[in-house]
Amino acid sequence: MTFEVAGEAYDRFMGRYSRPLAGKLTDWLEVTAPQDALDVGAGPGAWTEHLVARLGADRVSAIDPSEAFVGAFRERFPEVEVRQGVAEALPYADASFDVAGACLVVHFMRDPVAGIAEMARVTRPGGWVGATVWDLAGRREPMAPVWSALAELAPEHPGEGKLPGGAAGQLQGFFEEAGLVDVECTELAVTVTHPTFEEWWEPYLHAVGPIGEVIKALDPDKRERLRSTLRERLGAGPFEITAVAFAARGRRAQPIGVGGQRDPSST
Repeated sequence: MTFEVAGEAYDRFMGRYSRPLAGKLTDWLEVTAPQDALDVGAGPGAWTEHLVARLGADRVSAIDPSEAFVGAFRERFPEVEVRQGVAEALPYADASFDVAGACLVVHFMRDPVAGIAEMARVTRPGGWVGATVWDLAGRREPMAPVWSALAELAPEHPGEGKLPGGAAGQLQGFFEEAGLVDVECTELAVTVTHPTFEEWWEPYLHAVGPIGEVIKALDPDKRERLRSTLRERLGAGPFEITAVAFAARGRRAQPIGVGGQRDPSST
């Protein structure tokens, strides 16, 4: 799955949910100055925004595989170092950061365990590594109303429920397999008020993410039936959408020194 779409389109589609979620991730990872932080799969910068507010631009680095997102990111955060690359091969030296996170990214990694292990590698011993993924299997993601309607109107599209990390317990398993210690999991919920149905629906029409691609591929009549069904269920607005994400965090293990003792220089 790629996201070679305009950063502005993605931000209108998912940023309205990812920004408040990223704020909760910032708190849960105990981000405090003067830490150095890495935003993996930064997109247009939903989590970076919170990191910069808390740490300052000179303390934040970011990486994303999408050239379009990197370009949008640079316009938005010209003082933050951002690179184009993937989580599974981070272009940073070992122990470069105090904290590393991936907000709504793990389910799009080609190899989630390898990506999380790389995040751990570039984090200093004892530092938090964290990630969030919507509860896709439980239909508690922001797109749940659309996927539910599509299941009736276009059942050939199975949804995102089988993407990695989107079911209870999967993120924890990835973190443990990647070698992190003190792994903890929780759920983070966000509620967004949409003033009108049109404001909520329009961002779905720009082929952003798996659901945007499905909607784009529908024939015009079926797309209009989908819109009408959702308009009837949700109303004219305002209405609220509540979404729940799984969150996991773990620490990079302290290195073992000579004779099997913890290396005191790594604290």
